[in-house]
Amino acid sequence: MLIFEIMKTGKSLSEPGRRIVLLICLLLALPGPARSATARVRSRTHRIERSDGKRMGVLVLSPRDEADTLRTGILWIHGGGYITGMKSMAKWVGRPRPLVEKYGAVVVSPGYRLSIQHRYPAAIEDCYDALRWMVSHAAELGIRTDQIFVGGESAGGGLTAALCILSRDRGEFSIAYQMPLYPMLDDRDTESSRDNHNKVWNTKLNHFGWEQYLGELYGSDDVPPYAAAARETDYRGLPPAYTFVSTGEPFYCETLAYVAHLREAGIPADCDVFEGLYHAFDIYQPGIPESRLATTSFEQHFLFAKSHYFAPQPETAR
Repeated sequence: MLIFEIMKTGKSLSEPGRRIVLLICLLLALPGPARSATARVRSRTHRIERSDGKRMGVLVLSPRDEADTLRTGILWIHGGGYITGMKSMAKWVGRPRPLVEKYGAVVVSPGYRLSIQHRYPAAIEDCYDALRWMVSHAAELGIRTDQIFVGGESAGGGLTAALCILSRDRGEFSIAYQMPLYPMLDDRDTESSRDNHNKVWNTKLNHFGWEQYLGELYGSDDVPPYAAAARETDYRGLPPAYTFVSTGEPFYCETLAYVAHLREAGIPADCDVFEGLYHAFDIYQPGIPESRLATTSFEQHFLFAKSHYFAPQPETAR
């Protein structure tokens, strides 16, 4: 966890950093799944090799029941402003676990390096290594190689979009569908992120998160789309997408822009917009009507994608 990493390095966090850590603690304090739901999901941790030769943990959530057919594989990337968070969040909060419980998917959540110690490109390269491991271990995981989905909330959504761009450009692996929920995409101010003082995530935290992640690149024109997906100019060949976002949060404008760019490139992309509210409202207040509607729409889009979107892996990946 981040707290122990800070203790090991001797680093201390500024006020924005402390607030981000507090938000993650509040997330972990939310009620977890019922015992009956827990019993339906098998949780395993694997240690996989990163491209730098070191090892990284990945959490695998899979149904306990046996299946005669291969399942949809989902690389789910946790949020936390690039600075905090952990792979185990997939087990307790947000959208991934119900995809295992209710729809028989297999979720892989990477413990990617955080910007408190490792700035860009550490996180995106770790996610790419997790994608590589998923494809090469598809038979062991029981997933279809032609139906690898990628998703995540907030910074995890930003990494989702960046990973889709990186995967397309490198040409080694195919992603069939992307689910970047209220994604952290743009290191530059937008109309909704410039002067935002809403709860959970605001302008001050957003600036801090991007500066911590990008380091010397922050504020320059040299930020690549693999670091901030909103910097991309060519959206052709990216996977179909679904997302949702609220009008009151910083990422409202960049989310709509990303969806618009995909559509302009001929990529199917849907976005639900919820009036007012705040960042990650569906996680912090899962019981309100808007959160229930967001959850239902997300799962409906997942089921449609499961039936309609496939992307065979290149010969080099087999």
